[in-house]
Amino acid sequence: MRYFKIVIALLLFAVNFCNAQDKPVVISAKMFEHLADFVRLGHLDGWYFRPGNDTTWAKTDINMTGWVKLRPLDLSPKYVDKNGKVEGWFRIKIKLDSTVKKKGLNINYSCYAPADIYVDGKHIGSAGNTGLYGRPYSEYRASLFDPSLPISKKSGEQFTLALHLVDTLSPLPLRRLKMQITQSGDIIFLGSAATEGLVMADYINYAKSVTLWLSVTSSLSLLFWLLVVQNRKEKVFIYVAGFSTFFVLFIYSVLSQADFRAISSSAFIFYVTIQWFAYALILVSIPVLLAEIFKRKLFLWLKITLAIIAVYGFFASLLPFAPDIPINVCGLILMGISIYYIISSWKNLHGAQWSVVAGLFAALLFAVIDTVAAALFPGEIFADNGVGYFLLSGGLLSVPLSLLVFVAMRFKEMLREVRQHANEVIRLSEEKKEEALNRQKLLQAEVDRQTAEIRANQARLIQSEKMASLGELTAGIAHEIQNPLNFVNNFSEVNREMLEELEIEIKNGNTEDALALTSDIIKNEEKIAHHGKRADGIVKGMLEHSRSRSGQKEPTDLNAMAAECMRISYHGLREKDKSFNAELITHFDASLPKIEVVQQDISRVLLNLFNNAFYAVKQKQKTQGSDYKPEVSVSSYTESGLVIIKVKDNGIGIPDAIKDKIMQPFFTTKPTGEGTGLGLSLTYDMVVKGHGGSIQVNSVEGEGSEFIISLPVN
Repeated sequence: MRYFKIVIALLLFAVNFCNAQDKPVVISAKMFEHLADFVRLGHLDGWYFRPGNDTTWAKTDINMTGWVKLRPLDLSPKYVDKNGKVEGWFRIKIKLDSTVKKKGLNINYSCYAPADIYVDGKHIGSAGNTGLYGRPYSEYRASLFDPSLPISKKSGEQFTLALHLVDTLSPLPLRRLKMQITQSGDIIFLGSAATEGLVMADYINYAKSVTLWLSVTSSLSLLFWLLVVQNRKEKVFIYVAGFSTFFVLFIYSVLSQADFRAISSSAFIFYVTIQWFAYALILVSIPVLLAEIFKRKLFLWLKITLAIIAVYGFFASLLPFAPDIPINVCGLILMGISIYYIISSWKNLHGAQWSVVAGLFAALLFAVIDTVAAALFPGEIFADNGVGYFLLSGGLLSVPLSLLVFVAMRFKEMLREVRQHANEVIRLSEEKKEEALNRQKLLQAEVDRQTAEIRANQARLIQSEKMASLGELTAGIAHEIQNPLNFVNNFSEVNREMLEELEIEIKNGNTEDALALTSDIIKNEEKIAHHGKRADGIVKGMLEHSRSRSGQKEPTDLNAMAAECMRISYHGLREKDKSFNAELITHFDASLPKIEVVQQDISRVLLNLFNNAFYAVKQKQKTQGSDYKPEVSVSSYTESGLVIIKVKDNGIGIPDAIKDKIMQPFFTTKPTGEGTGLGLSLTYDMVVKGHGGSIQVNSVEGEGSEFIISLPVN
């Protein structure tokens, strides 16, 4: 039993020893890719990995206990320690068979994770800084101009390739190792002397192509957005400009990744994110653009699907698996939807719409040719002759260029539609021209009739205002004449009685009493004559007013006219309401010059202002009670060649909301039947238009109003 256990232990040790020995991987000439004449070593299955760091692990023959089979591309975050760092060694034995006749064999490293590279235990170079020789850690930023690491190996020889690799997790979401962030699809290559030249030639073709794509698409995008600014009503131009902008973003992100200047891993992830997001937006916008161009409706389920694809495209680069297969499946679905739109709209397609269909079919044709050529001639279609990039350029630029054709044809259609519309307008105009002329004649006749009616109504309203003013004027004049007539009548009655007494005294011989009565009679006669002349003056003044109806201007004492109009207006209102009383205040400039005015017009102006002033204080008296003392004042003075007359009251005032309206015809604040709304309108016309003056209103609601008339002296 004891010997049996020993045998089993020896067998297990032998098996473990055999498994731990790294056998060489044979590389033949067929494994070198035609495009760049290199072999992708990271894909080979002969790699072993061991965590930790020991430079002796780079030697050719070592004890493989503790090593596990693991390709560099399969290193994952599960090997990371608590500090977010992974450090270890990869090694592989390679044997060149007799078919490998390459000269100048070299090692190329392309990965953000820094590494020290050893061949047969000899350090031949480093990519980035792993901390070797005490240098600070830094990631490796690969560049096309980094030199290859030559190895002196020939066909039939065998060598051990070892990598001391230190990697950290990316700080971005879905934290991945930096070596998993790669553009080339591998991290280490075995190349020949021709590799660098081939890679550079391919990059030049690639850079030229991408620069061409970016130049064309960015120019088209700028052009389309300018068209959007100039034609904002054309909604389809917005979709075209948006689609072209997505193209620019996609190509710019692709070009930024392939820039010959080294970029950081974070920048690389940023550009990859933009690339997949822009690619998703391009796929999404194609059916949307077709629906807009073909004037079709987007269903709700399709809108939701497009939104999901766009969101997936944004997060595609951050997913833990390759995003190209799912997003290309989405692309095929959207292609099917686009084909559905094209087929279902086929019979109704016309003009510019065909250019977009042609562009899509051209892009599809280039894609099919490119796929078939790549399958038949793998690695050769993109070599020296640049056929592959020509096919890619055709596939990528077919749709943007077709949109340019669409926009040009759409503009032509728009111009044709405008011409057709203009011709239609002209035709309709000609048809309706005669009808319009006939209607114009009828309307002109109707306008003339209504104008005559309006003028007649205006004349009647003006006459009504004049009659109302005349009534107020007559009442005032009657009161003014009544006072002297009362004096004449009273003194005449007294004289009659005194004459009777005089007759009796003469008969009785009382000479002294008779003489005294005679003296009193003479004084009474003087008073009768005085009041008679006063009444005569009032009548003569009114006659003067009546004679000035021709509109002739005459030198006028405005102080006297204002005082007279103030009394007439006041007594006219008292004739209607005996209980009304107000204090009349005058402040006249005694040196006020006579100026030439139409006396009837200015007297009408003053009467209107005084009537309004007395009306305002009367209305306020109704609400304020006995404590309120109505006051109306008039003042005059000269200023800057103008005669100024102010009519002021302490009445109800004018609200701010209607100050601008009080001079308008037919506007009144008085109750129905008490005003025509023409008083201030006529006042304004007589002062401003008739005499070249001005009228200004100052008023505070509840406190009073002030009307200021300015008349030129000359």
